[in-house]
Amino acid sequence: MQQYDPLTREERSERMSRVRSVDTKPEVLVRRLVHGMGYRYRLHVKTLPGNPDLCFVSRRKVIFVHGCFWHQHGCRRYRMPRTRKEFWEPKLARNKVRDLEVRTELRALGWRVMVIWECQTSNMERLRSRLITFLESK
Repeated sequence: MQQYDPLTREERSERMSRVRSVDTKPEVLVRRLVHGMGYRYRLHVKTLPGNPDLCFVSRRKVIFVHGCFWHQHGCRRYRMPRTRKEFWEPKLARNKVRDLEVRTELRALGWRVMVIWECQTSNMERLRSRLITFLESK
């Protein structure tokens, strides 16, 4: 049964058009943290599978900053929409499949991959520790 959406189609379309794919708040937080730690990186390298959010070419490492909703993290921030499930379920499932394919492809090309979830940006000290471990490991 279809649930009622309080917004009109035009209002919903306008709201969804504001959703960003790059320069999201979590991504910018991670970039500032990494830059402040002295690391330098390239953004959204289009020649690599999945256009990683941060690319450390000399280290052959990449970081993806995923939104908990769009990539179905399963934390308390993620909740499947109650309306238009026939649209959302396959769309979000495709995102998860694509994420796995991209990580597999990057690893096959010799890149190390780290995924940072939106919810993990709330604890900056823990995130800093994870970043150091990832970026300094051989």
